Amino acid sequence: MSIHRKPRTAREPTIALINVVFLMLVFFMVAGTLAPPMESDLSLVRTADLDGRAPPEVLVIHADGRLSHRGMPLPDVVTYLTTAQDSDVVRLMPDRDLPAETLLRIADEAQAAGPKSVLIITEKALR
Repeated sequence: MSIHRKPRTAREPTIALINVVFLMLVFFMVAGTLAPPMESDLSLVRTADLDGRAPPEVLVIHADGRLSHRGMPLPDVVTYLTTAQDSDVVRLMPDRDLPAETLLRIADEAQAAGPKSVLIITEKALR
């Protein structure tokens, strides 16, 4: 009498897969630690009432397109670059009401004048 055995099928390594997923979960929990919640009795500093002053090495662009540096009016970006301490980086601080076309034109003029980079300074709000 011969007994026919069914061929044994290969079992899926589910335990190994679960272990890998668990290790990945632990890795991402450790690597991307969550920020602790802010303490309930802590109140943040309010800066809404402070006078906003431009940093000293910034080219201010007013709403009507006028340029100024340290409160002094300037005719163009090239004049600013000749007087700036760091002519490799031009920092533009546009007025909120400045038309985008004017900002882009002045940024293009600044880039054409030869600095390594042109930065636009904006307001960052904590919401």
